[in-house]
Amino acid sequence: MSKPLRLLLQWLSFFVIFSQFFYASQADLGTATQYSPPYTPSACFGSDSTQFPSSNFFAAAGEGIWDDGAACGRQYLVSCISSISPRACKSGETIQIKIVDRAQTVASKPTRQGTTIVLSNAAFAAIADSNAPSLNIDFRQV
Repeated sequence: MSKPLRLLLQWLSFFVIFSQFFYASQADLGTATQYSPPYTPSACFGSDSTQFPSSNFFAAAGEGIWDDGAACGRQYLVSCISSISPRACKSGETIQIKIVDRAQTVASKPTRQGTTIVLSNAAFAAIADSNAPSLNIDFRQV
């Protein structure tokens, strides 16, 4: 292999590795809690039962991401980083959720007010111990 080609391949490898670190840093940090049924009516889709993904991984948007309703239908990748409850996070678990409601107006009150995202029971349990009062999360819109 020629020296210029080897140098080019090294730079491409470096670029690919570097871009992965840069991409990972595009996530935001926030907090999450959970809410229980009833999940309808929702601020985004009313009583339409087709609003919920088959995975049951959905959420209500806190005021920080609500964006005057523009958050409706947005999808986020969410991971648990930490909690006040020891070992509450399920290590390595990331889920994709859909915003279907506004946290301030959900039919059943969240376990804690003022969080970034209020996860459905199923979504919360997928990334953490469902007995944890709240989570610190990493989230990124997809």
